[in-house]
Amino acid sequence: MTEPTRPIRQPTVDADGSLVARSVVTPKAFKVRAKVTVGSRRVIPVIFVPGIMGSNLRVRVDADAKRDDSRTELPSTGRPGKGAADRANNDYAKDKTDLTQPGAPAWRPPNGYIDGLFEAFAWKQRKPDLRQKILHPSSLEVDDDGELGDAPPGLSQEEMRARGWGEVHQDSYGAVLIELQKYLDTTFRLNVRREREIRDHWKRVMQCDPARWGVRKIARITESELEHYAAFQYPVYAVGYNWLESCAASAQRLSQRIDEIKHFWNSRKHECERVIIVTHSMGGLVARACARSRAKDRDDPADIAGIIHGVMPALGAPVAYRRIAGGTEGERYSNGFIDNLKANRFVDIAGTTPEQTTAVMATSPGVLELLPNHLYPRPWLLVKTLSRVNNEDKEQQVLALPAGDPYEMYRDTESWYRVINPHLADPAGLFKNQPGGVAGVIRKAIDAAEHMHREILTVAESEEKGTAGSPYYHPNTYAFYGSDADRRAYGTVSWAARVPPANGTALTSANTANARPAGYTPKGGREVVIEGRTKLRFHMWGQDAPGDDTVPRQSASGVDQHVRATFAATGFGHQECFTNGAMLLLTRHLIVKIVQGIK
Repeated sequence: MTEPTRPIRQPTVDADGSLVARSVVTPKAFKVRAKVTVGSRRVIPVIFVPGIMGSNLRVRVDADAKRDDSRTELPSTGRPGKGAADRANNDYAKDKTDLTQPGAPAWRPPNGYIDGLFEAFAWKQRKPDLRQKILHPSSLEVDDDGELGDAPPGLSQEEMRARGWGEVHQDSYGAVLIELQKYLDTTFRLNVRREREIRDHWKRVMQCDPARWGVRKIARITESELEHYAAFQYPVYAVGYNWLESCAASAQRLSQRIDEIKHFWNSRKHECERVIIVTHSMGGLVARACARSRAKDRDDPADIAGIIHGVMPALGAPVAYRRIAGGTEGERYSNGFIDNLKANRFVDIAGTTPEQTTAVMATSPGVLELLPNHLYPRPWLLVKTLSRVNNEDKEQQVLALPAGDPYEMYRDTESWYRVINPHLADPAGLFKNQPGGVAGVIRKAIDAAEHMHREILTVAESEEKGTAGSPYYHPNTYAFYGSDADRRAYGTVSWAARVPPANGTALTSANTANARPAGYTPKGGREVVIEGRTKLRFHMWGQDAPGDDTVPRQSASGVDQHVRATFAATGFGHQECFTNGAMLLLTRHLIVKIVQGIK
């Protein structure tokens, strides 16, 4: 009779390529043998890239870090020398309340309900100047010491940390990392008759109703495709980035990590030629920029076998304007009680008022790169008035923006509907000695966003000046996104004001556009004075477009016609897309399809 076995952790790989598995010494009478699974020597790493706010950040540990806007070198890899890290920990240990000390965890998204309450309370007390100091782009780097959660079967927490799992938010991404690590390397098994059969977790992928993925039909995975797929090993990595910096800088970090990961396996007598990238939200912009930097031309896949984008704001998102200009939106009538509690906690952390949000976002290129780009359907910024006529509200649209170049609208800091009020952008006085002051820093950040949109994420179709070009995507790209009427997002942002009955000023597009800003309302609205005598209070209307609560369909669907396949699904919110069962099945389905192109 065959002796029973018990699985132990996957073997680690020594520098010489040796596989090392560890068990325990037992008495001879103990007949249960240790069972270790040895992966293929052909390796395709799967690299997960998170969305904005999904990477843990700390204050840079190098002694020369300066709080200015001049740093352009490659961001830290998040793996400082031990001496620098120890010094930073000692500095922070002196005063754990000071999140501006070297090594301090400046940004750690909360995990769990209780942690969320404490974080929300702490951030709610922080004034705009302190928020700016803590979340200053050039003073931060990726923090790989975040919470890991429980280790998946066969993987130690040390290996999880080495693979970058501590760089990303556990609550948002722990499920996808664990699922991929748990299931990608186990495809077939022997049944009681010693016959090969497909494991149940792959049968669920093969049998999933395509309607759950937002399509009517799909080319299902076949057993022969799984045979080809099973010839490789799929270690799962996470790569965070400083989401306050430009996605171009973050793409450099991702590219560097790809090189490091490939070198790790190749130097240990494994064959690692290509990687697969899975992205969430803003991480899609980072991955696209990375893919383009590694490719010789538009059709060159380089060493990236394929990319899977989840809920990417392909053309930007008007919610970025809404949050900078008016503070973070909170609860909504369509939410349930629990969802509104979560939304209100996020508001406290991200900033309730434009004073709080502008202090962080206005000079952060990464945030500004989420504004609607030059390809986003226009107009998306509307100004409306409401008048009472015959006991009914009459709505009139008086402005539709942007009328021309959206980046010129972003550079406009004088109009009352401006996205950035420069008087709110530097409460800590960090830029007073910079050339051009805070206005110069704002312009530099907007220039970086325009460069990212027009030069990196767009391929010009001709040299003719003014050509919009077409979006760049890796030639083997798949994407899924939310298209849910019950999860509305800002497809447009509408400023609306009620006109008083005795108004003596005829409102026109011209005098409304040229109105003088006169202040803010308590909830982020704006007071304006038209022709020096009529005061109006403009407030932002709510979400108006199907989406995923954050990215509207008109932006997410910007991938359509440019990638191999898209999936417009429902039933999940933006932040929860990689905790949704159907989307996790779809991700594994697409990984198998990508691998078919690798011989």
